[in-house]
Amino acid sequence: MLAVAARGYRLTAAGTGDADPFRSAGLDYHRFTFDRFVNPLADWAAIRSLSKLLADVRPDLVQSFDTKPNVLVPFAARGTHGILVVRTINGLGWIYSSRSPLALALAPAYRALHRLAARYTDFTVFQNRDDQTFFERHRMLYAGTGRLIAGSGIDVAGFERSAASGLDRTALREKLGLGMSEVVITVTRMTRQKGIPTLLEAAALVHRVRPQVRFLLVGPRQSEGPLAVSQAEIDRHAPYVTLLGQRSDVPALLAAADVFAFPTEYREGVPRAILEAALSGLPIVTTRMPGCTDVIRDGWNGYIVPTHSPSALAARIIDLLDDRQNAHLMRRRAAALVRREFNLDVTVERYVTLYRELMARRVSGVGREPSHRHHATNIDDDPLCLFSRE
Repeated sequence: MLAVAARGYRLTAAGTGDADPFRSAGLDYHRFTFDRFVNPLADWAAIRSLSKLLADVRPDLVQSFDTKPNVLVPFAARGTHGILVVRTINGLGWIYSSRSPLALALAPAYRALHRLAARYTDFTVFQNRDDQTFFERHRMLYAGTGRLIAGSGIDVAGFERSAASGLDRTALREKLGLGMSEVVITVTRMTRQKGIPTLLEAAALVHRVRPQVRFLLVGPRQSEGPLAVSQAEIDRHAPYVTLLGQRSDVPALLAAADVFAFPTEYREGVPRAILEAALSGLPIVTTRMPGCTDVIRDGWNGYIVPTHSPSALAARIIDLLDDRQNAHLMRRRAAALVRREFNLDVTVERYVTLYRELMARRVSGVGREPSHRHHATNIDDDPLCLFSRE
């Protein structure tokens, strides 16, 4: 948001999270609520709340960001004259990732909702190729209204400053009681759809072969509802698996590790965790899921394994620990790719180009409604943001 603001846009943020980080950055902030899980009554209340917010702020462009807001926001904006609507599809979420009976039953309804939401959407941005193909195949957007903008952008310099400001590798490893152990780290929400049960089984397999290897799990668990992995499941793998929970020193933790494992079973956008791991110089093993395969090419800059396969995951972790020369080559390639294709400047330029195209269409009368303003809004699972052109 700050990078967009530097291009001449005025931003207002709104979301479900803490306002302080936004306000300390000089961003106007509004709070709203919605339920991440299936809850039609809460969804209707969220649409009404967002409609009022849009009517009060009167942005020129509202951009939704994340699974449920991508449905809610177009409906909320339809009654407010003159607002351009852009949605960013940053992964397809639990509905399209799970094979559970409930998810399979809900998927047709959500496809129908996306088709209806497309009627009130001017443009849809996709973070990976698979999601764009999925929307086109199921007619969930209109022809010519989709574009690929990979990821959300990584502030490379900011990430490197953050890594340098934390404890160094030796000090942090000593503080965590890791000693000279080889360390495999995972940064994600501690939920089943992120493959944590598979990772725990893989850790047990690695432990049998290399008992000195330690696994660090970094990310929230209590907030993940019924899909959360229980503390008891993790404790069964002590002492070679440690849950650190949510941390603010992730760059330093990545720098203290030897391998990054990301066993997701979830249709990702482009996982920021993988991008940050690559910048940290870690060799990466992940799963054959949308978003992951947009960054990692199997055997070239990391390893790709099937989902739900502890044996394959364990084997590739051991390969990366055993063959340090090949791991070094792959991690250098991954870091170079992230710096070139996923850095913040590139991403912001792609979005600003899109905003300008949409504004030009609006001025020329092409689009759903005419407008004289130049605003934009971005909505996230935690933050919802509104930004506008000066």
